[in-house]
Amino acid sequence: MVINVMKNISIWQDTVNNNDKYDSLKENLDLDVLIIGGGITGCSTFYQFKDDNIKVALVEKNRLGSGASSRSSAKLTFLQENIYTKLTNIFGKDKAHLYYKSQKEALENIYNIINKENIDCDLKVSNSYLYTINSTNIKKIEEEARILSSFNEKITFISQLPNKTKIESGFYVDNTYTFHPLKFIKEIVKKSISSNHMVYENTKIIKIEKQKDYFKCFTSNNTIKAKKVILALHYPYFLFPYLMPLKCYLEKSFLTCSLIKDKYEFNAINIEKPLKSIRYYNNYLLMVSSSTNLAFASNSEKMVKDLVNNTNIDNYDYIWSNYDLITLDHLPLVGFIDNNLLISTGYNTWGNTNGVLASFIIKDLIYNKNNIYQELFDPKRGFNRQKIINYPLNIFSSAYSFVDSKINKNKAFYQNNPYFTKRDGKNIAIYKDNKGIEHIVYNKCPHLKCSLVFNKVEKTWDCPCHGSRFDIDGNCIMGPSKYNIGYK
Repeated sequence: MVINVMKNISIWQDTVNNNDKYDSLKENLDLDVLIIGGGITGCSTFYQFKDDNIKVALVEKNRLGSGASSRSSAKLTFLQENIYTKLTNIFGKDKAHLYYKSQKEALENIYNIINKENIDCDLKVSNSYLYTINSTNIKKIEEEARILSSFNEKITFISQLPNKTKIESGFYVDNTYTFHPLKFIKEIVKKSISSNHMVYENTKIIKIEKQKDYFKCFTSNNTIKAKKVILALHYPYFLFPYLMPLKCYLEKSFLTCSLIKDKYEFNAINIEKPLKSIRYYNNYLLMVSSSTNLAFASNSEKMVKDLVNNTNIDNYDYIWSNYDLITLDHLPLVGFIDNNLLISTGYNTWGNTNGVLASFIIKDLIYNKNNIYQELFDPKRGFNRQKIINYPLNIFSSAYSFVDSKINKNKAFYQNNPYFTKRDGKNIAIYKDNKGIEHIVYNKCPHLKCSLVFNKVEKTWDCPCHGSRFDIDGNCIMGPSKYNIGYK
C-alpha cells in the first residue's frame, strides 16, 4: 500500500502566522503568579489575569502552542463519546450532570472570549454527532442519549451522517463548535501582555524548589521567585511526591487532513474501536484514528496503515500524531496539589474545552473563591471503583513500556535504519535520511532513562514511557523531558 502524504505537521501549525515571537528569559523575576506551559490552558490562564493588578509571567520551553494544543482535532463540544454514561456509572447522575454543565459553560466562555476580543480563529457552529456502525452498540447510543435528554439537552436521532455515511444508530446535538486552536491561543496572549504581564518562549523550567512562602523556579541561567505556580503542562514532569504518572496514562493517535470536493460543517465520533473522529476545516476533512495506549504504540508506520484501512483514503495532505493524557476515572485533574502549587492536565482527549474551563477554575482558586467544579476536578480526589479496576492495568502498561524499551531497542520494523551502537562508551542511535546524512542521538530519554523509539512517519524520537519527543537531531520538542539528546 502506497500512502501519499504532503506534510507531517498539523494543519494548524501550517496555517497560522508565526511572526509573533517572544524573547527567552534573560533576567531574574519576582512574581505573584508563574504559569508554566504555553498551550491552551496556560495561555487561557494568562488571559484570565490580563486586567488584574498582579505580576504574572507565562513561560514556554518552546514556542507558544507548539505542544498538544497544536496537534488536536480542535473540536469544541460537550458530546464526548459516551462520557455521561461512564460518569453516571462511576459517580452517579449528579456528578455526570455537573460535568455536562462544566462543558456547556466552557463553550459559552470560549464563545464570549472570541466575541469580546474580536478574535479571528475560524470559529464555526458545528453540530456534534455520536454514532455506531455496530448493531451491538445501539443500546450504548440510546443510553447516552437518554442521559443527555434527562439533562434537558435536545437530542435528534439519525440514520446516517450528513456526508451520507451509513450507520446503525446515532444522534446529534447542536450549539457546538470547531475552531483554529493556534489562532485562538496567539490572539488571547497578544491581547493580555502588559508591563506586569509577560511572556517568555524558549524558556525551560528545569527545577522547582519550595520555600517557606514562595517557590523558586530555575531556568538554565535565571531564577523566578513566585508566590503561586501553575503547572499548565500536558504531562507533569515530576514523579514524587504526587504520583501523577500512576493516576493516568498516555494515548497516542494519528490524525489526517485531506482536501475534499464536498464541504460540510459538522463533527462526529463513533462509540466503538477503532476510533473514528471527524470534523471539517474549510475544504479539508480532518480525521482521528488509530488510537492506542502509548505503551503499545511503537510502530508508527503500522498505526498509519491501520488508519488508512479505517478511513479508506490513501492521499493525505497532512498526517501527524498527538498524545492525550487519560485519567483512570475520565475526569481532568485541575486544582491544588500543594500549598500555592496548582496543576491542570488529564483532559481525556477533550483539551480545548477543558483547557479553557480550567483557566476559570484556576483563577478562582488563586483568589480563594469557591468554584462549583473544584471538587469534581480535584487532583487529590480519592480512589473509586473505576480507579481501582484501572490502576493495575495502568501500572502494567507503564512497566511494559519501560521493560520493552530496554530489551527490544532495535525493532524489527526499523530494517537497520536507525541502527544502534556505542561511541565513547555511550549508547547512541544513528538515522540516515534520504540524502545519506547521518543524524546521531543518545537513545535514552533524559526524563527517566527509557530507551527511545524512532517514529519513522514523523522522523522523531519518541519516549514510549512518558511521551517525551525529540526531533531528528535530538532537540526536545515535547516534555516531560527538559533536556535534548543530540550527540556531541
